[in-house]
Amino acid sequence: MPRLENKVAVITGAGSGLGREASQLFAAEGAKVVVMDILGDRAEGTVKLIHDQGGKAVAVEADTTKEDDVVRTIETALKEFGKLDIAWANAGIVSRGGVPTVAGGEELAFEDFTLEDWNNVVSVNLTGPFLVAKHSVKPLRENAGGVILMTSSAASFVAYHSISPYMATKGGVNAMVRGLSLDLGKFGIRVNAIAPTHGMSPNFLMEPGAPVVGQSYEEVAGPWDKGVTPIPLKLDRPPTLRDNAYTALFLVSDEAGYTTGQVISSADGGTLARVAIPFPEDQGQPTL
Repeated sequence: MPRLENKVAVITGAGSGLGREASQLFAAEGAKVVVMDILGDRAEGTVKLIHDQGGKAVAVEADTTKEDDVVRTIETALKEFGKLDIAWANAGIVSRGGVPTVAGGEELAFEDFTLEDWNNVVSVNLTGPFLVAKHSVKPLRENAGGVILMTSSAASFVAYHSISPYMATKGGVNAMVRGLSLDLGKFGIRVNAIAPTHGMSPNFLMEPGAPVVGQSYEEVAGPWDKGVTPIPLKLDRPPTLRDNAYTALFLVSDEAGYTTGQVISSADGGTLARVAIPFPEDQGQPTL
């Protein structure tokens, strides 16, 4: 039986990247999906992919930072499909400048961030999930429970250059997940997050409206060489968007029925487990 049969899911930021990939996966697993994106043509593009694959979905052009838009999105799920089982606050943006080591990123001194920069990233990455969670509680309670999922980041655990405001918002997501799991558990509502490390979309650092890539950074970087990648786990293929989507699928499925208040590092490949000191394989002592 499909893992999400008869479930209704709202996914924000679902017009590209992980949101688009997960929308297709959830639909293939039986869910009816409300595809929300700030760019309506992207949302419609995701819905077309789902329909072409025999799934059910509707598109909503909306902004997660606007409360009326979030309310309208949740109401669309109730109007079109009659209930809400899953609300995934996935939409997010990186701080201005991005990650310097990734194509398109630039080194940006912390003191050069403006208040507008700060407010923009907080609004999308922290206020957005707050609004999605807030307006999902009532229909989830009426449904006798369900799941709120949020997209965090490896940057909530470890440091990346030049994106401290972004890191702060993702750390806030982790704390909100823990707090909500305690507050909402009595209603049968589970709250979790995924924190992707690898296998994420280049669209994250591209200009709004850029063509949807549909692949991960690692896939578009060129021929995969597991002997060169710094990822500790050595596989014959690069990490993909679907690797992250599968972790999300588990967390929103009934298989994770007693999992709540957790932030799971998806597509990590052992990266977050290693120490900074290199340990040559043929020696028992670290190189200092």
